[in-house]
Amino acid sequence: MRILSINKVVHHDGLSITNIQESELVSQPNMDEFDYIIINGGDGTIRRVVKILHTVEHQAKFILSPTGSFNVVAKLHRVPKLETILNMIAQDNAVQTQEHAYYGLNDEVFLFSAGNMGDLQHIFLSETLRFGILKHGIAKYILAVIFLFPVHLIMTPFMLLSKRKFFIFTPASFISKFGSFYGTVTEEIKIDLDNGYNHIELDGDVVTIAESTILIKPLGSIEIVS
Repeated sequence: MRILSINKVVHHDGLSITNIQESELVSQPNMDEFDYIIINGGDGTIRRVVKILHTVEHQAKFILSPTGSFNVVAKLHRVPKLETILNMIAQDNAVQTQEHAYYGLNDEVFLFSAGNMGDLQHIFLSETLRFGILKHGIAKYILAVIFLFPVHLIMTPFMLLSKRKFFIFTPASFISKFGSFYGTVTEEIKIDLDNGYNHIELDGDVVTIAESTILIKPLGSIEIVS
């Protein structure tokens, strides 16, 4: 039984755990030998790890040790505490897993959220507020919502009608599509942004897409210990 921990040194007396930083994942040899991968971090960290591993053949199950502000993926799957999971594995008890789909956006990936509407502006402002007593916790996100509320109130109807704007949020799968809002991605979505340099929000990360046309499609799924 081999376990890989990313971004945090994790020890357990009954288990063999290799500890690396996220930046070392690309050069980590023999990824297919790991049975479990512990991801210590928030949704953005999960997204970046999945992006790297998408090109590597592996059958490892993901153990989430959430440390971000929202941890949407961890909350969706109600993941147990890391210590609880490791104890179960060490005692050779069966662990439950749930599949979580992930999607491609050109050369990027995301697990639940992507867009260039109010979500993008909210992340930009929230990151601007990430200093001092606002550095940790959700206060910066709440303040960003308050500051941007008048803009969202006026602009959201226009954004929902725009062919250049889009917002995908798969936890709201009960809404298949409403204007430029998507709650599901079951087939390829092609959007012409009419601009060759675009900022896009992906699972709380802001990335730059240097193409005017984006293609969004299902890529696969990962197994999350739940």
